[in-house]
Amino acid sequence: MFAGLSRVAAQTARLQGGQRRLYNTYKTNSIRLSTPSEAVSFIKPGDRVFIHGICSFPQELVDALAARHHSLWDVEICHLHIAGEPSYLNGQAAESFRVNNLFIGKKLRNAVNAGLADYVPIFLSEIPALFSSGRLPLNAALISVSPPDAHGFCSLGPSVDVALSAVRHADLVIAQVNKKLPRTHGAGLIHMDNINYYTEVDTAIHEMPSEPLSEAEMAVGRNLAPLIENGSTLQLGIGAVPQALCAFLENHSHLGIHTELISDSILPLIESGVIDNSRKVIFPGQVVASFLQGTKKLWDYVDDNPMVALMPSEYVNDVKNIQRNPKVVAINSAIEIDLTGQICADSVGTRFISGIGGQLDFERGASLSPGGKPVIAMLSTTKTGESRINTHLKRGSGVVTTRAHVHWVVTEYGAVNLFGLNVRQRAEKLISIAHPDHREHLLKEARDRLHLGHFHHQVNVEAILEGRA
Repeated sequence: MFAGLSRVAAQTARLQGGQRRLYNTYKTNSIRLSTPSEAVSFIKPGDRVFIHGICSFPQELVDALAARHHSLWDVEICHLHIAGEPSYLNGQAAESFRVNNLFIGKKLRNAVNAGLADYVPIFLSEIPALFSSGRLPLNAALISVSPPDAHGFCSLGPSVDVALSAVRHADLVIAQVNKKLPRTHGAGLIHMDNINYYTEVDTAIHEMPSEPLSEAEMAVGRNLAPLIENGSTLQLGIGAVPQALCAFLENHSHLGIHTELISDSILPLIESGVIDNSRKVIFPGQVVASFLQGTKKLWDYVDDNPMVALMPSEYVNDVKNIQRNPKVVAINSAIEIDLTGQICADSVGTRFISGIGGQLDFERGASLSPGGKPVIAMLSTTKTGESRINTHLKRGSGVVTTRAHVHWVVTEYGAVNLFGLNVRQRAEKLISIAHPDHREHLLKEARDRLHLGHFHHQVNVEAILEGRA
C-alpha cells in the first residue's frame, strides 16, 4: 500500500510539471474575494473560459458569470458534461455566451442539436493536449476546490480528468473553495499560489445518482459476469449497463479498478473485499479513476481516502498504462452496432447525445492486456422497441469504435466474441443475441448485404433464430 502511495506522490509531482511545493505553514499569494460576483469580474468579452465539469461544477461562480451577461459578449465556454445548471444559456445570457462541449451530457444535448452550442469530437485522453499545446488556449478556468491543507494545497475533488491541465495552462484561475467538496488523493492537488482569485462557499456537491436498473439491464450484467476472471482489472464506462455488472460480482475475488469513472455501484464490492486491487501493476492496492459520478455516499468514502487515486485523463486513458494491468476487462456501452461490428456511441443518427470519451482507448488497452477482454455491453432494443443491432448504422451515425477493435458484444440475450471472425460469421453471431422479434428480419437483410448462404457458406437458420449461433 505505502509503495503505491509513494508512486502517487511521484506521479503528482511529474504531472504538475515540477510545480509541487511544500510549505511548513500555509501561505499564499492568491487574492480572496468576498463574493462570486467579484471573483468573475475579471472575465472579459471574447475570453475562452474552462468550467470544471461533472459533479465539480462551480455553480456559484457560473451563476455569477451568467449574471454579468449584460457586460459580456462572445465568451466561449468549454467543459465536459455537467451535473449543475448551465445558467449561461438561460434567457438573455445565452446571447453573450457560446458553449463548446468537449463531451455532451443531458444538460446541453438539446442546445447542441438546436445549433445553440457546439461539440468537439475528441478522445478524453487528448483534451489536455488541446490546452497545453495552445490549440485551445484558455483565458480563464473556473474550478471547485477543497479548502487548503496546512501546506496550502487544495484538491480538485471528484473531477481531476481534464481539469488539471486546464488549471495549469489557463491565464487566470478562479476558484470557489467549498468546505463540502471531498478532498481526493492522487494528482489533483493545486496549491493556492496557482489560484489567482477565490471565493469561499459552503454548498452541497452536485450528485448524479444511478437510475433504477431494469430487468433487461440486469440480464446484461448477468451475462457479463462470466467474462470476469478472478484477478481482473475492470473499466466500467458510462451508463446503466456497465454498472449492472457489479450486482453479479459478489463471488469474485482480487478484482482491481482502473477506469475513467467510478460510481456508488463499486462501493459494496470494495467493502466486501471483492475489489482489493492486489493484482494490478499500475497503482497496486488502489482504485484508479479520473472522475467520480455519484452521490454523497461516494463523496464520504473518497474524502481523504488514499485508497482512491484520481489521476488526469491523459494518464488514466493512456493505452500504454491500461495494457500493463493484467486481465483488463473494459466494459463500455453502445447506442447501435451494425452486423460487421461497427459501434456508434455518441449519436442517434444525426442527433448528438454523448461524446467520444475513452471507449476506444480502453477497448484497445484491454485487447493488449495479458488475458484482457474488450467488451461492448448494450440492450438489444431501444425504449421504443427498435433494434440496436442493425444491418447498417443509421444515416448520420458516427463510428466511435471500429469493427477491428470490437471483440466481445453482450446483450440480455447472450455474449459473443467477434475477434477473428469474418463479416458473415459476425453477422450470424450478432443476430443470435439480437431481440428475438428482430432476428428473422436481420437474417434476411444479412443475406442480401453480406451474402449469408452464398459461396458454400452454410447458415444454421434455426440456431441463429433461437440465439444458439
